[in-house]
Amino acid sequence: MTGTADSGRMPSGGRGARVVEAALTSEVPGPVVGSGYQGDRIDTSVAHPARRYNYWLGGKDNFQADRDSGDAMAARFPTIRLSAVENRRFLRRTVRHLAGEAGIRQFLDIGTGIPTAANTHEVAQSVDPRARVAYVDNDPIVLAHARALLTSSPEGATAYLDADLRDPERILDHPELRRTLDLSEPVALMLVAVLHFVPDDDDPYAIVARLLAALPAGSYLVASHATHDHLPAHLTAEAKAAARGGPHGLINLRGRDEFARFFDGLALVEPGICSVAEWRAADEPGPRPSVADVSMYGGVARTP
Repeated sequence: MTGTADSGRMPSGGRGARVVEAALTSEVPGPVVGSGYQGDRIDTSVAHPARRYNYWLGGKDNFQADRDSGDAMAARFPTIRLSAVENRRFLRRTVRHLAGEAGIRQFLDIGTGIPTAANTHEVAQSVDPRARVAYVDNDPIVLAHARALLTSSPEGATAYLDADLRDPERILDHPELRRTLDLSEPVALMLVAVLHFVPDDDDPYAIVARLLAALPAGSYLVASHATHDHLPAHLTAEAKAAARGGPHGLINLRGRDEFARFFDGLALVEPGICSVAEWRAADEPGPRPSVADVSMYGGVARTP
């Protein structure tokens, strides 16, 4: 479920091939948090969202099925790689804002993807080395990379949980989460480019509400979500059909109003819900992409 400037949510550096090879032979290098790893969970014949994203952003942790699927999707939406880059920049800016101006020191990042430069903990700890981050993902290749994710500043901490967004109780009850984060203190819940993989039948609004209910007042929700709002009519029809599944898996694009529902009852941080390319992007290099080219909403909000 779940790149460098920007390489998106997933791509890794040169050690990626070694880690993936170890994953495929069930030889996960070094200790990792979150047991339950199974080498046979990696099916290289079927495209996976994390590995496909990795391919779009120039990463090496992907297979032919991921590249074929990525190329087919890019043929229908030529700026999809740009969208992934802008999503990564959105994550970086939101974490910097929360760790800096908002004073948040704890982050729960669900759907983290394969690690790359400027991971959540690296951005947060560059602001305050005491920042603590719990990563959650259900992709075994991400698990194989967990050792890279778990490199923290001495003052802070990171952990990796092998769990699924659709099972919030497993996440909230996980002993590593409890050891890493203090849920009596504010936490930033990061749901970046992951909610569009949760179908309506799984009630994503209830999932987000359950996670937020476990966090204290003054916590934050950061979310981004692919949308069909800016697509031409024929692609909008295809996008809506993908919510029922298809050759590239299930992808549930949602409109602005549907995305806004995730923030019901929360206090949106300026500039509110907008394209991820526009959220506090004044310092990003130009020229800036259009809202239609990116086709992804983002928002940050504080819990009462």
